[in-house]
Amino acid sequence: MRALNLPISLEFFPPKTPEGAEKLRLVRQQLYALKPEFCSVTYGAGGSTQEGTFATVGAIQNEGVAAASHFSCIGATKASVRQELSTLKAMGVKRLVALRGDLPSGYGAGGEFHYASDLVSFIRAETGDDFHIEVAAYPEIHPQAKSPESDLQAFATKVKAGANSAITQYFYNADAYFRFVDDAHKLGVDVPVVPGIMPITSSSQLLRFSDACGAEIPRWIRLRLQGYGDDIESIKAFGLEVVTDLCEQLIRAGVPAIHFYTMNQSAATMAILAGLQSR
Repeated sequence: MRALNLPISLEFFPPKTPEGAEKLRLVRQQLYALKPEFCSVTYGAGGSTQEGTFATVGAIQNEGVAAASHFSCIGATKASVRQELSTLKAMGVKRLVALRGDLPSGYGAGGEFHYASDLVSFIRAETGDDFHIEVAAYPEIHPQAKSPESDLQAFATKVKAGANSAITQYFYNADAYFRFVDDAHKLGVDVPVVPGIMPITSSSQLLRFSDACGAEIPRWIRLRLQGYGDDIESIKAFGLEVVTDLCEQLIRAGVPAIHFYTMNQSAATMAILAGLQSR
């Protein structure tokens, strides 16, 4: 990827079993060949995966690669966040992905933070510039937003609270990303907005994720995927072409970096980057 002169980063989720942890370790070793700027690790609803998240972050750090911990605040207290920040700082972590996050099902609203901007402000007040803070961006609008305007304003508020950069929800319509960045600039937001890229390897998985998070799958992509039925190889080949084309369009437009949602797999991300380097 360095041949493209563009930083990349990779996202993993914490494995639930020792076997999963070993599998992810092998996946990471393969992906490190891409020289990622950092690897981020997700955080379950209400901090439900905190132990696994921190363990995976620690493993990445010990492998000599910069790790970024996702950090959600819904249901958290200032005391608990202060303790977690201290733990991460002691681990040598320099980067956080600050999110509002979701409450586990069955829980009411709680905690001392209501929005991601509250968390960003608190981290800055507590730790100064010790952490590079990433926040989330939604080119196709957060599914719970009251309006596109309020969603954009919420993003601007997070950045002005002290975020250094942003990573987007995945998308397959580059124009949505370009418009989002332009609109954010008009509000005075000038931090890098890094596109998040989701490789396509399974139509059922992609449809399930997209329905849950509000990411739009263009009709032509949805219909092509449906047309392949259970033909996994055709789905993977089509997905590789679509996502490589998307990345090429973004790179040509001058995006600051690319963030890959790996789903704890290596093959698809490596194939996309190999395709880009061969073009």
